[in-house]
Amino acid sequence: MSLQRPNGNSSSSSSPKKHKTEESDEELLMVPDMDAAASTCALSSSADDGVNNPELDPSQNGNSTAKRRRGRNPVDKEYRSLKRLLRNRVSAQQARERKKVYVSDLESRANELQNNNDQLEEKISTLMNENTMLRKMLINTRPKTDDNH
Repeated sequence: MSLQRPNGNSSSSSSPKKHKTEESDEELLMVPDMDAAASTCALSSSADDGVNNPELDPSQNGNSTAKRRRGRNPVDKEYRSLKRLLRNRVSAQQARERKKVYVSDLESRANELQNNNDQLEEKISTLMNENTMLRKMLINTRPKTDDNH
């Protein structure tokens, strides 16, 4: 999934600035105009590749390290935070899906174990009844001895 950097030309700039947690999904996923997107994409590809761009390589240019220490521009910060927020939402949704699968597996396993337990309890009852019956038969079939001898 590719994201475009937001710019000031989007329709959300005319509305009052909302807190980041209050922004709707539609506002977060809005794509800016193509002219502005092309220029920001070119900036993002060069800004993200510090290795290929000698101006941004800290070992070659001492001024770029000072700029990085001062902080990124607000658009870049907002883009990164929106990107992180979107990744977090996707990750949270995946975690919820995994939890649903896990809970349903646990429930089915609990049902299977309960059924197995019921069958075993029934078998125990049957065997105990059979044991009692056999003991009675054994007592009845023993020859009676005279206690007078």
